[in-house]
Amino acid sequence: MKDESTRPLRGLPPAVSDDARLLVLGSMPGEASLRQQQYYGHPRNRFWSLAETIFGVDATMPYPQRIAALNAAGVGLWDVLDACVRRGSLDSAIVRASEIANPFAGLCERLPRLEAIALNGAKAAQAFARHVEPQMDAASLSRLSIHRLPSTSPANASYAFAQLQAAWAVVSSTRSA
Repeated sequence: MKDESTRPLRGLPPAVSDDARLLVLGSMPGEASLRQQQYYGHPRNRFWSLAETIFGVDATMPYPQRIAALNAAGVGLWDVLDACVRRGSLDSAIVRASEIANPFAGLCERLPRLEAIALNGAKAAQAFARHVEPQMDAASLSRLSIHRLPSTSPANASYAFAQLQAAWAVVSSTRSA
């Protein structure tokens, strides 16, 4: 039997509508999110609080309604990595050699209104640069604004909520009218 710490984790499917203008990409969902099958499922993750202030999504709604509201605002969620080996939830515990990226080319092709990608944290930005950018064609990349933003994870305690909100405000205009 394979050791629990060496078994690859699989991410969540994209929560994206075809008219998305902004795609928020994390690295790989943490244990709480995978267990719940919900993006940003850890109770101390600040993503949903940010979504409320930036996109007007009521953070207290049940998860399916939050996703629907986010999609209605032109925002989709996914992760850079489809699979990886990681013990625990920290991005720093991801085994780099085990990283398998999600198939972005296909997703980008079906999102003609996509304008921007928000990378939620340093690990998401590093994995995107390593796995996704080299495989995307220049035309697709040139039409996108790519924002490397501070992580909403509770592990990023050095950023107060007001600092996160100020940094993430750059994507507030990239949404459906």
